[in-house]
Amino acid sequence: MTKALKSIDPDVHFRVLHLLEEEPELTQRELAQKLGISLGGVNYCIKALIDIGHIKTGNFSKNPNKSIYLYLLTPQGIAEKTKLTAGFLKRKMLEYHALKKEIDSLKSNLKD
Repeated sequence: MTKALKSIDPDVHFRVLHLLEEEPELTQRELAQKLGISLGGVNYCIKALIDIGHIKTGNFSKNPNKSIYLYLLTPQGIAEKTKLTAGFLKRKMLEYHALKKEIDSLKSNLKD
């Protein structure tokens, strides 16, 4: 089970959990569009997250189309999302500061 987790990019892992927590009825196709990754990549990620216990699936009981799933975060998935959020924010802040430094450097070079 842990093997699947190691092969999921932490940013994708975070973004999938975040989107599914907000919109559990998203289809894999919609999820792929929102994430900007392939449908196959989303399918792989969803299967891995189910295998490691971060999400579970269920059908809409009253929907005649039984192929429509609802993706729900498990308590373990919610805890993992919290950890991933902290890592995601840290990486994005580092990227932001590096980018800001580069922009400031380029601006100062233009003034010279």
